[in-house]
Amino acid sequence: NRYGGNTSCISVVDSAGHLFIVDMGTGMVGLGNALMRKELPVNGDFSAGKGEATILLSHGHWDHIQGFPFFAPVFIPGNVFNVYGNAKTASRVESILEGQMNPQYSPIYTLKNLGAKIAFEAVAHDSCFSVSELEVCAMRLPHGETTSLAFRMEEAGKRFVYASDVGYPEEGASAAAIEFYRGADLLVHDATYTPEEADKHRERGLSSYVDAARVAAKAGVAKLALFHYDQDHTDDQVDEHVQLCRAELSRLGAGQIEVVGAYEGQEFDL
Repeated sequence: NRYGGNTSCISVVDSAGHLFIVDMGTGMVGLGNALMRKELPVNGDFSAGKGEATILLSHGHWDHIQGFPFFAPVFIPGNVFNVYGNAKTASRVESILEGQMNPQYSPIYTLKNLGAKIAFEAVAHDSCFSVSELEVCAMRLPHGETTSLAFRMEEAGKRFVYASDVGYPEEGASAAAIEFYRGADLLVHDATYTPEEADKHRERGLSSYVDAARVAAKAGVAKLALFHYDQDHTDDQVDEHVQLCRAELSRLGAGQIEVVGAYEGQEFDL
């Protein structure tokens, strides 16, 4: 009730006012409504079909795409959305979203019935590209039987890293993953489980708050935001996990790292 129950969606606005949307869970519905009400400091008017945004899709699991068919700006002709996804080809990225528009699931039937222009691009492993004022880098990380893209976004020496839906092997995160997170001003990291739950469900490819603390300490980040909570955890349990994560960081000699539990509507200014 306090942290929020929508699935994964984060918005990022660079210094030029360009909008980036990271994942398209049900949180995207509220984002779309805010854009239609012109409540965000972004270039263009999405309510009038004069908006453009870049969408970064970590992977195609339903909790990361199910907000898209209810995202109001995609129904407005003139709006433009460029979707970068975790796939080998652009057509595969498109098919991930097209699949949930199937008439068995949606009365819209197809992406072609949406008003906005939507373009798709596959993101290669360990690739970087520039959009507006940001350099965006992507890295595929293990997520159970599949992979999930982590994204690093940089501008003017400031670094934001998004690493949701990642589950490390028993020996921990790879050296490459740690380097990808290195020096982040803000690391948003999967913290679905307690350590005991993570050990029990390791095949699901998700992290605990202890996993998040360990990579944050090794990478020397400034701030860690726990993210992607288990749906059965209560607000009070998440509060406890934040405190236990803070204690783990202190034990690791990284008590200077600020820890927060991410909640809906929370804003960070980097």
